[in-house]
Amino acid sequence: ITHVDCDDLTPDKAASVNQLAQQYGIEISGLGYYPNPLTPNAEESEQAVVQIRKVITASAVLGVKQMNTFVGRDWTKSIDDNWDRFLQTWRPIVEFAEQQDVRIGIENCPMFFTNDEWPGGKNLAISPAIWRRMFHDIPNANFGLNYDPSHLVWMQMDPIEPLKEFASRIFHVHAKDVRVDRDRLNSVGILANPLEYHTPKLPGMGEVNWGRFVSVLGDSGYRGPVCVEVEDRVFESDYASRCLSLKQSHTFLRNFIPRA
Repeated sequence: ITHVDCDDLTPDKAASVNQLAQQYGIEISGLGYYPNPLTPNAEESEQAVVQIRKVITASAVLGVKQMNTFVGRDWTKSIDDNWDRFLQTWRPIVEFAEQQDVRIGIENCPMFFTNDEWPGGKNLAISPAIWRRMFHDIPNANFGLNYDPSHLVWMQMDPIEPLKEFASRIFHVHAKDVRVDRDRLNSVGILANPLEYHTPKLPGMGEVNWGRFVSVLGDSGYRGPVCVEVEDRVFESDYASRCLSLKQSHTFLRNFIPRA
């Protein structure tokens, strides 16, 4: 499933989507929509919030009950200078989702990969320190994480330890790996554009210790989806390569994730 029209998703249309997914043996684990609702462009921000609400409603109508996104960020400002606007924007969204029994999973990608995202990136929720503050100020139980360990690795953080502290907040998991070019990092430093020193890879082809990751994730009580996110350039040239990437990732991850 690459696209669901959320503008007017009636129960009948939702039933058709679910029937099609079932026909092809696909389980929809969550609806994803990744704008920047904290952009300094007021019109874009308003449109993003409106569409986020539509995707939340569509998640409820589909029976998925999970919506994944970014909190956004004004990349020209510090975290503290973004914070009041973050709360003003997201408290009503989280409450709106709560009323429909939908969980929101915030992905921990900083969205700093191109020059127009310099210097702060376009997503606030990138580190355990920010998550603590985020969940303290918006404690609603339906507000959590779409956890991607690869981003923590290239930002020089431990991707496994937070699984324990934030166990109750991990709603959805991305299986993506990363290879860090240490020689290049030593040359350009951590303040360079991150793509200068890291490369997204399939699970098992980078630096994430997947055996330990899955072990700690399971010990934390997580029983939700682990979804392969393909950003490995080796497998993006055509449809056949993308299919191969999923098969290869499935074969690798089955070493650690038991079959139902």
